[in-house]
Amino acid sequence: MEVNRILAEIDAQIAKLQQARALLAGSGTTAAPVVAKKAVGRPRKVVAPPPATKSTSSSRKKRNLSPEARKRIADAQKKRWADRRKSS
Repeated sequence: MEVNRILAEIDAQIAKLQQARALLAGSGTTAAPVVAKKAVGRPRKVVAPPPATKSTSSSRKKRNLSPEARKRIADAQKKRWADRRKSS
């Protein structure tokens, strides 16, 4: 097959490049070429991206505070700040 011949040529080129790298790195020894092993076992599942949906934050209903509630929260926070200033 054509594919097998191409793979064999690629493996030969990889072996030559590894030998050249070893020589340039100064090791001086030529190690046996490392051949990539074929994966053993079941192939991994290809995961498709999830379908596009509306973000949950935009679908939530906006919560409104009444002016009285806003004032209560502001007064409570001002009291906390005053207590902190008093303690330090």
